[in-house]
Amino acid sequence: MTVLGAVFRPQNPPERLHAVARVADAAGLEQLWLWEDCFLESGIASAAAALAWTERVQVGIGLLPVPLRNVALTAMEAATLHRLFPDRVLLGVGHGVQDWMGQVGARVDSPVTLLGEYLTALRALLAGERVSTEGRYVRLDEVALDWPPLAPAKIYAGAQGPRSIRLCGSHADGTLLDSIVDADGVRAAKVLIDEGRAAAGRTDEHVVVANLLAVTGQNAQARLAAARTPKHAPGAGVAGDAKDVAAAVIRLAEAGAHTVVVLPTADEPDPEGFVRFIAEEVRPLVP
Repeated sequence: MTVLGAVFRPQNPPERLHAVARVADAAGLEQLWLWEDCFLESGIASAAAALAWTERVQVGIGLLPVPLRNVALTAMEAATLHRLFPDRVLLGVGHGVQDWMGQVGARVDSPVTLLGEYLTALRALLAGERVSTEGRYVRLDEVALDWPPLAPAKIYAGAQGPRSIRLCGSHADGTLLDSIVDADGVRAAKVLIDEGRAAAGRTDEHVVVANLLAVTGQNAQARLAAARTPKHAPGAGVAGDAKDVAAAVIRLAEAGAHTVVVLPTADEPDPEGFVRFIAEEVRPLVP
């Protein structure tokens, strides 16, 4: 069965998260995803609050920008969340938007190299290993977590370019695909992911998460058109009622996405209603 989620966008004020998280939990939504976009809201702080306010919904962070965060700090924070809220944390990391990374003095010459080193170290730390490494960017000297997760912690990575998507396959446990990607893009990404997995000799499960921009209600088509960018693939995004959104979810699932996360436009006036719409109206139509 396709896993279905929704996004609380950081364009909403942080104090709005409480109501959205409670609605997601009560409505039976499977996953609620948060973003750490500069310079809006912290992914870790928001996730901790959403997890504490809810009982069952899984909470994802997509994505933590790795140039901004020392890998030991990310490991400490992720391990704490996993121990406080077992089986409910979905952690995603990525290159970060390069212009934003430049603004804070964290931009690197080779984002792909950094992401590979970071994922290797992060997975080892969360597995309870003592890590020493002298990479181009990641340097650790006998670092180990005192309180690693009690169960294996899956690490997701997000990417757009072919090299980075292959890296997700080889180094991560799941890949997050941007909402600019349509079903054809999911199929193409799956090929790259499988290439990366084969090169690394990986045979474990790898979860593909596709994001879907969706608009419903009045002026849906016009709002979708306003939200689309030149980077969006021709079939990316959907406007319409629950049947239209469900059909778009199914297309992504049939292309190879295990999970589809539906996000509203940045100007969505009713984020609570949007989450309820996905959980109560779209979910029953998605096998």
